[in-house]
Parts: sequence; structure tokens; C-alpha cells
Amino acid sequence: MDDQSYNYNDSYSPPPKRPRRSFDGKTLVKIIAVVAVVLVVAVVALGSFYTIGEQENAVVSTFGVPQTVTTPGLHFKIPLIQQVQKVDMTIKGFAIGYDVGSNESKTEESLMITSDFNFVNVDFFLEYRVTDPVKYLYNSTSPVSILKTLAQSYIRDTIGLYPVDDVITSGKSQIQSEIKSKIMDRMEQEDLGVQLVNLTIQDAEPPTAEVMTAFKDVENAKQGSETAVNNANKYRSEQIPAAEAQADQILQQAEADKQSRINEATGQVARFNAMYEEYSKFPGITKQRMYYEAMEELLPGLKVILTDESGNSLKMFNFGS
Repeated sequence: MDDQSYNYNDSYSPPPKRPRRSFDGKTLVKIIAVVAVVLVVAVVALGSFYTIGEQENAVVSTFGVPQTVTTPGLHFKIPLIQQVQKVDMTIKGFAIGYDVGSNESKTEESLMITSDFNFVNVDFFLEYRVTDPVKYLYNSTSPVSILKTLAQSYIRDTIGLYPVDDVITSGKSQIQSEIKSKIMDRMEQEDLGVQLVNLTIQDAEPPTAEVMTAFKDVENAKQGSETAVNNANKYRSEQIPAAEAQADQILQQAEADKQSRINEATGQVARFNAMYEEYSKFPGITKQRMYYEAMEELLPGLKVILTDESGNSLKMFNFGS
């Protein structure tokens, strides 16, 4: 057995090692490109589909311009080019005169004046729904705010047509119907894609004494402000015409003075030209006459006697006579 034994260490040789692969720059760029393509495809795929709920509609716009309105279900859109705006189509509501959450009164909204000049607190609740998603989104920036503003205006106008007893007791149904009709007609004219569904008077009662006192203080302040404004406008209407008349008078006087000075200067020029023409013809006589006239103007009432070298009187002038 010893003679036939083998030395495995002498006959066995291990297989050669496989060389490791090295990532060069080109391979890395390819990997990044593949990952980027996969991400883009995933984003496009996720952004191409959208779901609309049962009580929703959606407006699909291309570069901000509305194209179509989609109904509940799964839909496709062009990613990055088309946008989807979902609109709740359920009936919603808001209160006028009180806060729905806390049920606290809002006196500035609820306090009104009736036709018989009584004060009354009236609370309303309005329900509305969107009828046209495109008009709702694009015809105004806040259609619900417009609806509330119109409702407050028509409510006050209508309450002011009824006596306090009708507002509090027997006339509620008629008042509700009248206000609702006015608001619906106006909203149809405005074409905002919103429709009033219902309007109800939640409560109507006389205000408390504290509220009445505060309201009267506010009204008195308003009246005082209006009186001050009216007085200021009256003073303005009186003073402006007077100032305009005075300014016109000053302008007319200035124009008259201007014309007078022009006429005076024109006359002086004419006299000078005539005198110069006469002087050109008879310089000696003209100069003497001008001298006498100047003396007469400077020495009025004086007598001047001209003598020759011998003292004999030649001529006597009595200036100013």
C-alpha cells in the first residue's frame, strides 16, 4: 500500500482565477441613463391617469385653457401639458347671521331694519351647488363669495319691505320665496356656474337692549360722519364757484391792464414817430418847442423872460397859463 500511494499535492493544480470586471466611465453613464429613463417612464405613467370620485367632476385644461369636463371614473391626460382641477358637485351651504360651528350670532350680518322702522335679528342658511365646473372655475375668482354678497344685499332689501310682525311670524315663507327668486335670477345673469338650491330663515327675533344701544351708537356715528361730509361738500360747492369767479375777474383785469399798456405804448410810439418826423423837417423849431413843453411840465406857473446880451427883454413865457 505504501508503494502504490499517490501524492495529491504533486498532481493537483487549482483552476485559474476569473479576472474581476471593472466599471469604466461609459458603463456608469449607461447605467445612469437606464435609471433615468425608467424614472421618467414611471413618472409619466403615474401622471397620465387620474381618478374622479362619485360626487366630483374635473376640468381638464391644456396650458391653462379648459378643454373638457370629465365625470367619475379613471381617465387619461397628457402629463406636464394638461392639468386637472377637481370640483365637488355636492350640495353645500353657509350661514348668514350666525356661525355654523359655534352657533354664535353675527350681529353685523343679522341685525336689520323693517318697513315700520323696527330692528330685528334674522338668521339665514343658504344651500348651493355647482352646475357648470368650467364657469365655476374660470368666470370669477370666488363665486361663493359673490353669492353671499348678493344674498346679504337682497335679504336686507326684502326685510326692509315687511313690518316686523311679518318677519318674525306670518311672513317668513313669503320672504324666503321672494329672496330666493331674486338671488336665483341674479346668479343666472352673472353666469358663475353656481345655483342657489334653497334658502331658509333659521331664526327671527327682536335684538337685545345691549345690541340696540350699540347699533344706535353706530348709526349716530354714521349720521355724524354723513353730516360732516355733507357740510364739507356744501362748503366746497360754495367756495369753488366763488374762487372761480374771483380767478376769472383777476384774469379779466389782467387782460384789461395788458391791453391798456399795449394801447399806451402804441400811442407813445405814434407820438414819438410824429415828433421825429416833424423834427426831421424843422429841427430847430421842434427842439425849441420840446424844450418849452418840458419846462412847462417841470416848472408849472413860472414866468420866464428871455433877454439878449444887453439885457433887453426879447420874449416872456408864462408856463402853465
